[in-house]
Amino acid sequence: MAKVTFATDTCKGCGLCVDACPKGLLQLSKEKINKKGHHPAEITNQDECVGCASCAIMCPDCVITVER
Repeated sequence: MAKVTFATDTCKGCGLCVDACPKGLLQLSKEKINKKGHHPAEITNQDECVGCASCAIMCPDCVITVER
């Protein structure tokens, strides 16, 4: 099972990872706001993640780590 983690304090909430996820498992947080004032990305269902790392490849700020 894959594990996806985000460096939420440095995420600028651009949403590129959300669009890149082939399974539609990512979203911008509706509740959290980071130190920069952005809604960081988060995974909605960790168990469904296949570890393709499309999100991490797309992230311009390298805030996503995918462990397989």
